[in-house]
Amino acid sequence: MLSENDYLAMDALAMAQGLERGDFSRVELNERAIARAEQCNPALNAINLPLYEQGLERAGTLDEAPEPSGALAGVPFLLKDLSDLKGFHTSYGSELFRNYVARSSSPGVQLYEAAGLTILGKTNTPEFGLTLTTEPVATGPTRNPWHTDYSTGGSSGGAAAAVAAGVVPVAQASDGGGSIRIPASCCGLFGLKPSRGLTQAGTVLSENWSGMAVEHVVSRTVRDSAAFLDLITLPVDQNLFARPESPASFLAALDTPCPRLRIGIQDTHPTGEALDGECVEAVQAAAAHCESLGHVVEPFSHPLDYEALNAVMGQLVCVHTWRSIVRGLRYYKIELDEAPLERSTRFMAGRGAEIPAVDYLAARDLLRIAEKQMAKAHEQVDVIVSPVLAKTPAKLGWLDMNGEDQREYVRRFREYSGFTAVYNGTGQPSMSMPLHRTAEGLPVGVMFTAAWGADLLLLQLAKQLETAAPWPQIAP
Repeated sequence: MLSENDYLAMDALAMAQGLERGDFSRVELNERAIARAEQCNPALNAINLPLYEQGLERAGTLDEAPEPSGALAGVPFLLKDLSDLKGFHTSYGSELFRNYVARSSSPGVQLYEAAGLTILGKTNTPEFGLTLTTEPVATGPTRNPWHTDYSTGGSSGGAAAAVAAGVVPVAQASDGGGSIRIPASCCGLFGLKPSRGLTQAGTVLSENWSGMAVEHVVSRTVRDSAAFLDLITLPVDQNLFARPESPASFLAALDTPCPRLRIGIQDTHPTGEALDGECVEAVQAAAAHCESLGHVVEPFSHPLDYEALNAVMGQLVCVHTWRSIVRGLRYYKIELDEAPLERSTRFMAGRGAEIPAVDYLAARDLLRIAEKQMAKAHEQVDVIVSPVLAKTPAKLGWLDMNGEDQREYVRRFREYSGFTAVYNGTGQPSMSMPLHRTAEGLPVGVMFTAAWGADLLLLQLAKQLETAAPWPQIAP
């Protein structure tokens, strides 16, 4: 019989290997995942749509198959509630879509299903994935497994909480401004935002958030992240963007040692905001660790105008938010003033509806300019190391999308963030690594960013750091 301790000790690849050896059945494995979910979820609110019965039925079918297809057939998995699963509810974190049932599965979900993963539910997300914490009015706040008074980050906060608590080893995530890296940082996980064009663009084959949003996972181990990147890396003809060159298998390529790198250190806030001492300490310690491994570390002067880039990215997000809400208005045949939306979402939608096409196109042009600036910068350094957030994980309620004082919300948003979103604009790969803990035991991630297409380089560096200094796997 599979014990809880044995279950918690395994990452997704170890589970797949155990299934292949016959150490346990797929039903046993998923029963253990469900038991863990039922134990943890009441306190965390990570899963907002349990699909346990369907998952067990799928596991049983796979057990009975002579040769189950899919590299990870039977491994338990959770979807983020911004993705559609045919025949099931998708809320997008909003009351607006409270009765919406998906008519088809998102392209990324189809890839996970083809790999044989057992989908046990969907995870909580802020409304339309629009903020840095996961506290939607529609489904309630998700709590950090390391300390339940604190935020998980967002927008993949439910996914991060479930993985950090040991419910599943890996969960679907997406990142349009930091939504993989921020929850990974707050919950002590590994989170890689892939290069634009490498993975599925979004919920449909389209420019999700003008190409700023990409899909991947949060995981406890680097090798799981590499394995799942293999699953969702698209052929050249199946994405709308230029596709960077990639190895036949990211997982197999992890066996190649990391080359000696030039690493630029960024340990001040790009817009002049105050930076928490713990975040500075985390970056400096990570840089020193990299130096001890033989890499060259030097100061880095960032070429981007963060204020200008964040402003135009905000315009693009507002336009795409309005587009998403129009779907709901048409689905329910209502007007915007009748829609049950959080205050920040309503403001962004209203702004998006008014942005002229010429401004939208100019914003996209500025992203292309920023891409070229960063390509030039990476002629001097291979990797940039920086904080993920300007502060340690926030307490629940501190960043309120639905608060009456929206100016205070925007001020706090700017104060808390700053580092992640620009790389969504430029399309570069960027990862959060769980390399630091506060005195209270809260995780603080460190961000490493490489040139567009250098995803393997980041994974190799991550594997080197993970091997040299393993991090705690499961929140207590």
